[in-house]
Amino acid sequence: MRFPVCLIIALWIVSGMCLGQGHTPNIVIILADDLGYGDPGCYNDQSLIPTPNIDDLANQGMKFSDAHSPSSVCTPTRYGLLTGRYCWRTRLKRSVLWPWDPPLLESDRLTLPEMFRQKGYTTACVGKWHLGWDWPLQNGQYLTDKFSGVTLPAQKREVLAQQIDFSRPTRGGPTDHGFQSYFGDDVPNFPPYAFIEDRKTIGIPTVSKPASMFGNPGPALPAWDLSIVMPTITQQAVQLIEGHQADDPPFFLFMPLTAPHTPIAPSSHFIGKSKAGWYGDYVHQVDWTLGQIQTALRRNDLTNDTLLIFTSDNGSPQRNGENMNGPTGSVKKLGHDPSRPWRGMKSDAWEGGHRVPFIAAWPGHILANSTSQQPIILTDLMRTLARLLDFELDAETAEDSFDIGATLFTKASDLNSSPIRDHLIHHSGNGLFAIREGAWKLILGKNSGGFTRFNPPADAPAGQLYNLRNDPSESNNLYEQNPEVVQQLTQRLNHLKNSGRSFDQ
Repeated sequence: MRFPVCLIIALWIVSGMCLGQGHTPNIVIILADDLGYGDPGCYNDQSLIPTPNIDDLANQGMKFSDAHSPSSVCTPTRYGLLTGRYCWRTRLKRSVLWPWDPPLLESDRLTLPEMFRQKGYTTACVGKWHLGWDWPLQNGQYLTDKFSGVTLPAQKREVLAQQIDFSRPTRGGPTDHGFQSYFGDDVPNFPPYAFIEDRKTIGIPTVSKPASMFGNPGPALPAWDLSIVMPTITQQAVQLIEGHQADDPPFFLFMPLTAPHTPIAPSSHFIGKSKAGWYGDYVHQVDWTLGQIQTALRRNDLTNDTLLIFTSDNGSPQRNGENMNGPTGSVKKLGHDPSRPWRGMKSDAWEGGHRVPFIAAWPGHILANSTSQQPIILTDLMRTLARLLDFELDAETAEDSFDIGATLFTKASDLNSSPIRDHLIHHSGNGLFAIREGAWKLILGKNSGGFTRFNPPADAPAGQLYNLRNDPSESNNLYEQNPEVVQQLTQRLNHLKNSGRSFDQ
């Protein structure tokens, strides 16, 4: 059967609109760990940290000023980014997974890499997983054969570590959820202190972590060096890009970094390169890693064929890096504010806990040197990328994801058009909820729900209501003056929690 030439041309044009003018791009998502909104210079003109590569990416593409992580701590954000669904809809209602905890991702839930695989992509994850593993035990069983909860009781963790058989493969990790390959140091301050490739550690951890080394107790490789983690995962990601051939399928590379999270362990040649202590030096190393990825894409003539996204999993705890750690908020004493201009820090329901840098670049498709004020959440990547790939998501998938493509792939005149989202839901480290509609933000609790030391007086209102347009610093609580707004937002939040999704079907 022969088709008219005009029909063939029309179909080619439509497919080009859906798939990036005739081809699907490579996708690289770099997720920094605990990088604050005020760390990069392009977000904070008073930053004491040189971030030339992050700033250059903003010049190449679009910077979002109102982007948010789905949680103000890391495990829930990783779940939300990879599924398009809030983690508080799972069994994990607060905090994060801890050493040896079982997998959080459900075996029957579609993930970003599984979606890309169905569209013919090569998929790889390099970096910090922190979504749990089903560890093999020496008796031939696996962890989930003995334990069905979401987190192990703390007193059983060290005992369990002695029962793990590192010669056998894990289950439930990245390669069981759509990634064809994985390389990383699962959580840099959790055991096992070893790199993991696909389903097994590289080498057998045979010693206990030295008491003098930062991190939770547990098995380690002899002479494990915390400072090698970031350069090693950077090298692995660069090698994946270098290995891509012109006739290979497009690739999806998810690169969840281990920095600037504790242990704050910058490599020696980065120490002293910022004016914000070891913390600032480690952020500078994050910037270097982004630069290495950008250079590899340019060197292999892939820049124009790649959508590159750089963001963070939550706000910064603002530690100064002393002893690879430091008290929360201590880096501010050096004159650098990782949350500027927002209140709060990692784990908080205030803006500093979840408002994050978000920059996307794809030459010829995303407007260069542009800034969008559209409110977005990292869960939105699932539906946005599905639309880019012309992938049909069913009703039980990406329940909290909105397609932001109309903003991301836009003309200058449409940059800050009507909001795609009419609400945002925020979730703190201890499970405190907040909801935002327009300028109004309601926090259902008296305190931050996180790291910030804030002790409200006994007679303080039961919640917090702020108008972010008039009061971006969240300093004037209007909870008692606006009971109708409190009631409206509370009802909306309850509806969204109970309905199982963020939009009507």
